[in-house]
Amino acid sequence: MFLERVKNHARANLLYDPSHFVLQQLDYLDYIDIYHERIRMFHVKDAEFNSTGRQGVYGGYQSWVDRAGRFRSPGDGQVDFSSIFSKLAAYDFNGWAVLEWECALKHPEDGAREGAEFIGRHIIRVTERAFDDFADSGADDAANRKMLGLS
Repeated sequence: MFLERVKNHARANLLYDPSHFVLQQLDYLDYIDIYHERIRMFHVKDAEFNSTGRQGVYGGYQSWVDRAGRFRSPGDGQVDFSSIFSKLAAYDFNGWAVLEWECALKHPEDGAREGAEFIGRHIIRVTERAFDDFADSGADDAANRKMLGLS
């Protein structure tokens, strides 16, 4: 609806934050497939959602520690970052992956140090060519026939 209202304007782009999708119970991987052309920045922030018989998506007035849905340090929640980084690499994402730290449990200095390392481990250096490019390198028929004992 938003894109319709702005007439699909080229500058209507997105900051992608999968942690909010977990808390809202939305499919954050499918979202990449739908909107990858508009994603310009990616908040690397984790979340977890653990509903109970008393608490669901709307956490009420509970503290962050006691909510069913809460933000966590990257790798401590339920976001599948390996799949996110893979999808973004497949779509040739050329934006920023930025640590946004809002963990309900972990100390911020530990979260910052671990978060930077986490992002570094997940960034995918995209190959310049297909893994099977060697197959298109040409053939030496005479050498192949000799190796096979045919000449």
